[in-house]
Amino acid sequence: MDAAQTQLPSALERLQDFRQRLESRRAIVFLDYDGTLTPIASRPELARITPEMRALVGALAERCPVSIVSGRATETLREFLRLENVIYAGSHGMVIDGPPGTDLQLEIGQEYLEELTTVHRRLTSALSGIPGVLVQLTGYTAPVHFRLVPPERIPEVERIVERVTQDHPGIRVNRGKMVFEIRPDVAWDKGKALLWIREQLGLNPENSVAFYLGDDTTDEDAFAVLDDRDAGILVASEPRETAARYLLRDPSEVGRFLEGLVDIINAPTEEARI
Repeated sequence: MDAAQTQLPSALERLQDFRQRLESRRAIVFLDYDGTLTPIASRPELARITPEMRALVGALAERCPVSIVSGRATETLREFLRLENVIYAGSHGMVIDGPPGTDLQLEIGQEYLEELTTVHRRLTSALSGIPGVLVQLTGYTAPVHFRLVPPERIPEVERIVERVTQDHPGIRVNRGKMVFEIRPDVAWDKGKALLWIREQLGLNPENSVAFYLGDDTTDEDAFAVLDDRDAGILVASEPRETAARYLLRDPSEVGRFLEGLVDIINAPTEEARI
């Protein structure tokens, strides 16, 4: 991570620059879900995309490839967005599902699903006495949410997560925004998913500009693989170290930025669609 958030220029103020970059290159857009397309909610099921934001994402996908890259399961992302013209990369990119009629399909870490299920079951039992904790099994991840846990009991949650997962060498833990992300210990992340999708579509830094918008620490893996001509855009209202090069402060600014991209990218053609 090489730039402080407070030093980042607003992506909204650089739309003209992006217009110039796209004169000779094609856009490809990657979007996190929680905290990017929707505000962070107290419970995951409450973070529903607005009709206006859904329409913006759909309009953008008519003009260029759009991928939703999230820790959520691909099935949940499909249910929430209800868009057929985007690529869903769930479980931090370990499960990728393209639009109908395409061969954009990938699953990473299937051999760890049984172990992950065991970890989920053990954590559900061990954390059952702590109010506010939520343990899920979402595709190839088992997130432990502690946003509603009393602050004085969060260290207890952390100790239990550490104790349970240390018995499972095939599993690793990453800390996100008020969540412990538990997933298979495989050499795969959102950055590798971005590169895989880009390659499958025949796009590279010479012929395209990749835009990646995300708010969480897991998005740093994607920011880190972007080329200098690409645009890693951190969505955050509070300062933090990041490898992103641009800033948007909240989902409302994300909406304004996506509107700008729709305006500057050429109108939809059959060739532009996936």
